[in-house]
Amino acid sequence: MRPDDWHLTEDIDDFLARAGGFLRSRPALHNTPLTDIERLRTRGADAPGPEAAVFGRLESGGEVRAIFYRTPRGRLGLTPLSAEQTDTLAAHLAGLGHSPRDVIADHDTATAFAEAWQRHTGATPAPFWRTRLHRLGTLTPPQPRPEGRGRIAGGKDREQVVRWCREFCADVGEQSSIDLIDAGSWSDSRFGDRHFTFWETPDGTPVSMAAATSVVGGMVRVDPVYTPAHRRGRGYAGAVTAEVSRAALASGATDVVLFTDPANPTSNALYQRIGYVHVADFAGYGFSYDAPAA
Repeated sequence: MRPDDWHLTEDIDDFLARAGGFLRSRPALHNTPLTDIERLRTRGADAPGPEAAVFGRLESGGEVRAIFYRTPRGRLGLTPLSAEQTDTLAAHLAGLGHSPRDVIADHDTATAFAEAWQRHTGATPAPFWRTRLHRLGTLTPPQPRPEGRGRIAGGKDREQVVRWCREFCADVGEQSSIDLIDAGSWSDSRFGDRHFTFWETPDGTPVSMAAATSVVGGMVRVDPVYTPAHRRGRGYAGAVTAEVSRAALASGATDVVLFTDPANPTSNALYQRIGYVHVADFAGYGFSYDAPAA
């Protein structure tokens, strides 16, 4: 594998023209690149961050085999790569002077890249994200179904949506999103472009919330799902997730996915009961550049 098998560009439209088919070929596995790159495409020069986004595609035999992208905030996203491919990419990016803040990918690719990046740059990797990807098979709404109904959140619900997203971030330790919310930068947070649905009790009280991305490449990701602590254990999360999943299928999605915490057996079992099937594990590593070079 040669460094010049990687083709880099800052032209997102050219990149998508050449690599879009590859991304759409496995929409569940590629769900994060699909949504991240689409958001960069729609925001253009308004995408927040100190640098321009960079996109790369790995070509072999005239076909795209993998891609990477680096966001203006320094996040490096990768599709699955072999150990040799990650080492070649790390050496290539290091030689070009790139210094990503962190990397996210399937577990094996992220781990291999973090190790290769440390070898080539001396940067110290630290894990910050571990998650499990599920894809919806046959939707099976929970039984018994809790009383109430799903309702799409509107403009009058913004304050509650923002508050519950912040509480969700506090539960999972997502400090970067808390900082954006507290700074009033809701549109820059990962929740700013989501479509939210409440589960309401018969008296109209919202008791749980789920969100979904727009359809991209045939894929919708359900994220986040949140129920306040004092409302948990009553079936609300399963009900609102099933409602959002049903709406995603009705909108034309061929792949509906969500991420779960591998250390939370309750949520994993819940999503499996309503039809979600484990696809792959993912990981993220942050990089510290303070250590002396190896």
